Amino acid sequence: HVQLVESGGGSMQVGGSLRLSCAVSGYTLSSYCMGWFRQAPGKGREGVAVIDRDGSPSYADSVKGRFTIPKDNAKNTLYLQMNSVKPEDTAMYYCVANSECRMYCSGGSCYTVGFAYWGQGTQVTVS
Repeated sequence: HVQLVESGGGSMQVGGSLRLSCAVSGYTLSSYCMGWFRQAPGKGREGVAVIDRDGSPSYADSVKGRFTIPKDNAKNTLYLQMNSVKPEDTAMYYCVANSECRMYCSGGSCYTVGFAYWGQGTQVTVS
């Protein structure tokens, strides 16, 4: 069955860098569209970045120019490279997989539509 396991979260200072990882199993990474979503305490879920099967990324305006979403198909692992972090980046970060590739960024935000697999999340705290 499909599993997504995030790692790499932690606490860091403003302006620092961190790389989150999402190890996937049960399917081939290149066959799904993937994304990172986050949820801060008391706030709704927010799409941060998505990447399609061919490796083309899209980003929310809030992280554009600071975050990237590389993937390693050979390792079946998705990453979120976070640079120049801000206090407003504090949130639980989730790895998401959508087999129908119904993921996109529009109007400054990113979305996943229909059924998707979610990981358990990894906490990032910036202070």
